[in-house]
Amino acid sequence: MNFIPYGKQHLDEEDIRAVVDVLKSDWLTQGPVVNIFEKALAEYCGAKYAVTVSSGTAALHLACLVVGIEFGDEVITSPITFVASANCVLYSGGIPVFADIDSDTYNIASIGIKNRITPKTKAIIPVHFAGLPCDMEEIRKIADDHGLIIIEDACHAFGAEYKANGESFKVGSCAHSDMSVFSFHPVKHITTGEGGAILTNNPDIYERLLSLRSHGITRTNKKFVNTSMAFSPDNVINPWYYEMQELGFNYRITDMQCALGLSQLKKLDGFVARRRSISAMYTEALKNINHIKTPHEQSTKRSAFHLYALQIDFQKTGKSRAVVMNEMRDMGIGTQVHYIPVHLQPYYTNRFNYKEGDYPVAEDYYKKALSLPMFPDMGDEDVIKVINSLKDCLNVR
Repeated sequence: MNFIPYGKQHLDEEDIRAVVDVLKSDWLTQGPVVNIFEKALAEYCGAKYAVTVSSGTAALHLACLVVGIEFGDEVITSPITFVASANCVLYSGGIPVFADIDSDTYNIASIGIKNRITPKTKAIIPVHFAGLPCDMEEIRKIADDHGLIIIEDACHAFGAEYKANGESFKVGSCAHSDMSVFSFHPVKHITTGEGGAILTNNPDIYERLLSLRSHGITRTNKKFVNTSMAFSPDNVINPWYYEMQELGFNYRITDMQCALGLSQLKKLDGFVARRRSISAMYTEALKNINHIKTPHEQSTKRSAFHLYALQIDFQKTGKSRAVVMNEMRDMGIGTQVHYIPVHLQPYYTNRFNYKEGDYPVAEDYYKKALSLPMFPDMGDEDVIKVINSLKDCLNVR
């Protein structure tokens, strides 16, 4: 591998054959493979239902819509995430409210959630940052105490697990939430090119998600409202008839994408195992170096390591982060910063008057953040190259 990017998909001949088989079939979209993939996702995670959509962002948007986030409703989420985790609230007319992160896990802090709850709060969107599950048992208690909805942003955490009351749960089981949302972007654990999914155990939420992802249209006879149009004079259903009963979207996913997802899903456990192995190599090599803090993993959590996010005190190293990243690139290694705090994005500072200092833990994390390459196709020699290049760049051993 000449250049090592920070993230990359793994595709093999089995994946390619799966997509080609669909291309040769009668269905390219809205066909049987979509339903098969959805059932496989639900079974893997231990949830009752899964609804696949065109992206993780679309999944977050529909999750907000289906639980009735609307004008003036507040939804609490983390500032250390991709902008979609907050934007989905805005799409629905709500107001994103940020709670600061925990300094060890980089996930949203439970005490931060409690401090941000107001009479307008309707939901919480905890983000399982970098693949490490949030404290879902505690967040569920907070939500129950205040009558709040929980939408897990699990886009980083497919294949992750956590323990609660001595029992193990897969992220996506919705054991402590109303919905869980996944992304299948190429840098995620499995890919469908673009794509996403919402998992739930609630049959009413499931039915509305199916409607909202396809223009709010139903073709189910029992749901028809305008029976005079739905049925002929002799009480026979009109075979062409359908009803748009609410304003939905074209957020559908294709059978081609779902075929790729099904093939990828078979490899998920292996992908996560390799990510964890890479993480262990990084941590062992970097854990005792001054000015570097390696990721923290609690004993009750099993991270899926979508990211390997270091904390580096660049001020004490004598090099700026930009210089380090450029030098690493010159050495053939891609790095990234996850993330610029959402509240410091110009749209949020202009509209909501957020400013530096509002979320000090998140902002301190951001100043020191650097994500190293993390993807299953990395060989041990690639990991060693990254480690040695970082050490050379920082002049540490």
